[in-house]
Amino acid sequence: MTDWRKRIFLNSVLLGVAGLVVVCLVLLGNWQLRRLEWKTELIHAVETRAFGDEVAAPARAEWPGVTPETHSYLRVRAEGRLLGGHTLFVKALTELGAGFWMLQPLERPDGEIIWINRGFVPSEYRSSPDRDDAADTDEVTVTGLLRPTEPGGTLLEKNAPDENLWYSRDTKAFSRQEGLGETAPYFIDADPAEDVTGYPRGGLTIINFRNHHLQYALTWYTMALMLVGGVGYVVWLSRRPPTPNDDD
Repeated sequence: MTDWRKRIFLNSVLLGVAGLVVVCLVLLGNWQLRRLEWKTELIHAVETRAFGDEVAAPARAEWPGVTPETHSYLRVRAEGRLLGGHTLFVKALTELGAGFWMLQPLERPDGEIIWINRGFVPSEYRSSPDRDDAADTDEVTVTGLLRPTEPGGTLLEKNAPDENLWYSRDTKAFSRQEGLGETAPYFIDADPAEDVTGYPRGGLTIINFRNHHLQYALTWYTMALMLVGGVGYVVWLSRRPPTPNDDD
């Protein structure tokens, strides 16, 4: 095979590989545009739920229909009494620093139980004799944002109920640990109390979704265009007529 024919063969292989890569880049860009549409709709839905009017927290009959897609960050209210002696602390890192989320079950008048994330507390508060969960409370009304249960733990740390170490707000595991039977498959991130200087400190839920999908899509499309330019140059080279030295 002459050098010219070898060059044509190699260019053809490179063209095929480059074409495949261009297709993949375009598909990635298209996928990011679909993600952009999904994320935009999600942000709109969450903001509508979080800043809308309060609704009653889902009752037992509605629990099977509570999903992250339909109920996350829904503004809800629940009436009942906070149960003393069942407080759990979940590792947290917030704008106030490292510490814990303080969770306590709320028993509704009909006996249903919902876990309430009453808010952030610093590490020393966990063992403080002055914390305010020592006894059952009178009936209270809790308002806040509905959050679906977080089973298992985090990506890096798993819950260890036997050691009373919690890294995620797993309501099913909480209830099993505390012998409370079946409870709601969600918890409520409570709004801040009137005394915003004390603990627990509610209202720290972060509603912030990264939405860089348009930039990602443009990046993939730009890379595809650059490859198309490179492919065009290779095609131009491959169509050059052979020189006399390329003949057999």
